[in-house]
Amino acid sequence: MTKRVRAKYKIDRRMGENIWGRPKSPINKREYGPGEHGQRRRGKLSDFGLQLRAKQKLKGYYGNINEKQFKAIYREAERLKGDTSENLIGLLERRLDAIVYRAKFVPTVYAARQFVNHGHVKVNGRRVNIPSYRCRVGDIVEVKEKSRDLGLVIEAVQSAERDVPDYIDADHSKLKATLTREPVLSDVPYPVMMEPNLVIEFYSR
Repeated sequence: MTKRVRAKYKIDRRMGENIWGRPKSPINKREYGPGEHGQRRRGKLSDFGLQLRAKQKLKGYYGNINEKQFKAIYREAERLKGDTSENLIGLLERRLDAIVYRAKFVPTVYAARQFVNHGHVKVNGRRVNIPSYRCRVGDIVEVKEKSRDLGLVIEAVQSAERDVPDYIDADHSKLKATLTREPVLSDVPYPVMMEPNLVIEFYSR
């Protein structure tokens, strides 16, 4: 369960970046950190500080992943063949809540977790209510018929705020999406630069 129930945009101010690219982010108006010391000049970060910051940013972007879960995903990425940082991104993007968000069935990553949790999503015709469920290439993710008229679904589909990436084939008339291939870092439409290589360095210390 995500602990960022309130003030979910505080991470934007702590990072000094609008990590979801949303117009509601407070960093658009206040380009300094939260709290009474937020306007102090920021010192230069050490290598460890840069690695920690990259980890917090990537973990925070997906909204609902705690440290134990995130480290387990890193360990799995490390065991897979190929580049560990690319594997990490691929595993994160194959989460069911990430695909629901990328397909524009909901407006935010936080809404995606809740939407899946509440049983509004089916995978290959079967209801799945586990946000961390790992989808495979070719899996069909769809919004349940009874949930297709929900306000947040209609709002998300009609929003021009972001586009569906090309590794997901989304049909908004039927509210279905298919993961067409394994995503890599360069495919993922992050609004800010993510540095999974620094995350790997953080955990490899």
